[in-house]
Amino acid sequence: MTRFFPENRANWRSLQDLPNRSFTCGYCNVTVSSIKGYKLGTGSDGSGDHLGGVYVCPNCGGPSFFTSSARYPTPALGNPVQHVPPDLYALYEEARRSSGQNCFTGAVLLCRKMLMNIAVQQGAAEGLKFIEYVNFIAEKGYVPPNGKHWVDHIRKKGNEATHEIAVMGEQDAKELISFIEMLLRFIYEFPSMVPVST
Repeated sequence: MTRFFPENRANWRSLQDLPNRSFTCGYCNVTVSSIKGYKLGTGSDGSGDHLGGVYVCPNCGGPSFFTSSARYPTPALGNPVQHVPPDLYALYEEARRSSGQNCFTGAVLLCRKMLMNIAVQQGAAEGLKFIEYVNFIAEKGYVPPNGKHWVDHIRKKGNEATHEIAVMGEQDAKELISFIEMLLRFIYEFPSMVPVST
C-alpha cells in the first residue's frame, strides 16, 4: 500500500468525524470513502455550518482539501503505462502530476515535448523541426490508422501554449495526455506483453 508518509510513523492528531465523502485520492489515485479529517466551518471557531475541510485518505494518509467550489489536490489525468523507457516515462508522469495540480498549460507543453522524445527514441535524428518529428511518428506507423490528426492536434495545442498568449484548460490536458498514453501503450507496453517469436 502506497503511503503519503513513507515512514509509516506519522499520524494525524485528533481527527474529527466529518460527513462521509467519496473521492479519488490525489496522492494514491485510489477511490476511497472517508469520514475523518478536519472541518472547515462557519463561525470564528469553525464549529458552525460545514463548508468543507481536510479529508484524510484511509488508504495512504494523504490530506485532500475540499470546499463547495474547490478541491486540492485533484487526481492526475491518465493512467500508468508499463515498459516505457525511464526518461520518457518521467516526462509522462510529470505531465500527469501537472494535471493533478491544475497546471494544464504545463501538461500540454510536456505532451508536446514527449512527441519529440518518442520520435527520437524510435530513431528520428535530434535537432529536427517539430513538424518533422510529427511527420516521422505518423510515417513510421507509430500512430494508429486515422490517428494522424491527433498528433497534429497535439502539435497545434503545443504551439498555442508555446507561441501564443493562451492558457490551456483541463479538457486540453485531458485530450493530450489520453493520446500520449495511447501512444505509449501502442509503442512500448503492448509489444512487451507478448514475446516476439523467433
